Amino acid sequence: MDSPTVRRCTSALCFATLGLLASREAYAQSETVHGVRSYRTSHEVEIVEELVEFLSLPNNAADIPAIRRNAEAILEMMARRGIEGRLLETDGAPYVYGELEVPGATRTILFYAHYDGQAVDTSRWVGHHPYEPVLRDDALEAGGQIIEFPSQGRFENDWRIFARSASDDKSPIVAIMVALDAIQANLRKPTSNLKFIFEGDEEAGSPNLGFVAREYGDLLAADLAIAADGPTDPSGLPTMKFGARGIVSVEITTYGPLRPLHSGHYGNWAPNPAMRLAHLLASMKDPRTGRVLVEGFYDDVVELSEFERAAIAAAPNDDAERMYALAFAEPEAQGQRLALINLPSLNVRGLRSAWVGREARTVVPDRAIANIDLRLVKNVDPREQLGRLIAHIEKQGYDIVSEEPDPETRRRHPKLARVVSSDGYPAYRTQMDLPIAQALISSVEEHMGQGMVKIPTSGGSVPLYWFTDVLGLPTVSVPMVNHDNNQHSPNENLRLGNLWSGIELFASVMMMR
Repeated sequence: MDSPTVRRCTSALCFATLGLLASREAYAQSETVHGVRSYRTSHEVEIVEELVEFLSLPNNAADIPAIRRNAEAILEMMARRGIEGRLLETDGAPYVYGELEVPGATRTILFYAHYDGQAVDTSRWVGHHPYEPVLRDDALEAGGQIIEFPSQGRFENDWRIFARSASDDKSPIVAIMVALDAIQANLRKPTSNLKFIFEGDEEAGSPNLGFVAREYGDLLAADLAIAADGPTDPSGLPTMKFGARGIVSVEITTYGPLRPLHSGHYGNWAPNPAMRLAHLLASMKDPRTGRVLVEGFYDDVVELSEFERAAIAAAPNDDAERMYALAFAEPEAQGQRLALINLPSLNVRGLRSAWVGREARTVVPDRAIANIDLRLVKNVDPREQLGRLIAHIEKQGYDIVSEEPDPETRRRHPKLARVVSSDGYPAYRTQMDLPIAQALISSVEEHMGQGMVKIPTSGGSVPLYWFTDVLGLPTVSVPMVNHDNNQHSPNENLRLGNLWSGIELFASVMMMR
């Protein structure tokens, strides 16, 4: 199962060296990948047609009837491949489960992805409805124009399909299915038993994943879980992510007068909740280092292992290119790399008070609202981190309420803040030096003929701690979509070259040695 190279690599220095070499050297791709590529080049039209048909199904996570139609479509996709599928019913969206037993296989791999999508704002999609997929000859930023879907021949790598969930997560589901097609078309079979679990309410915060993990834990038993969510590294190298941050969402409201007041008559006298909120938020972070000043915020962080630090050091550093593309001069934490995602964070994701722009009025606002997300790393408990934030707000002189205060409550408390939060969920992280993780790395690199970027923790949040901490499943994210895919946003897209390489990548996982 382990390659000789991995068996000999017992130190972090060795691991770092392997990572550096892998990221710079290419070697022969396996017969498996050559066979998969040959299958794909002969079936590109059919592959894209299946994806486009899937993308044409509305999949707003809040629309359960639409979500169920998507689930039934996945069942049909699996049935065409000989996968035994069923729906796992919940109080909300159904989960789609499938399994394929391989005679003689001694290992089981569970593939995870989600098929629901974010809501759409049709007014901000350029040239088409988000559930009417279009093909462009390049990215929008590069002047990509809508072109016809070819009925025969080849698709260029830089062409892109634009539609809701083109990248997050419908294309990985199709790529997984096509990878199995390609293996079977070459008269071969996967080296592992395969299981599949596709979630229908991930974009709603995965409210039913815990129920599924508890109720169907035996069904989901496997040696390794592969999550197909998220983007690849901007370098273009295949990517493995061994964890994801957890999250808690918090809304803070500060209060001024009972109604907006004329700023000429009442300015400098009536308390301004927007100014107070600005001071409160500013108290939470050091403006020079970007470090969160909430007491205890970093106390429970588990330090990265030598293997994990070595993997970060070996990964491509494109921070300067990202800063240039995003047009900012320096990071919030001056001199620090984007690897700061391995620490918990406090992010102000939205602010609102009174009116702005053409609707601006000369008033003292009656309230100000900030939405914050707290990203968590391994061992940081969501409720405890929320408690630290609340304690910090109280130390700034605020009385805390959880419900909308009545006038009498507002009269009694000079500084009042309403704090409302989600339950959130913790981070997960799988150790890179586990034998199953090392076997995955070695096998995929050998099949793909190139090294991979290996990241201890991804920046985004997925509640897969249910897999790692509850079901005991080592879980690794193996994303395939382009990093500039606009997921969750208007004009979400998939670069077709990423679809092609994703098919080869998932086939390499299925043929894990």
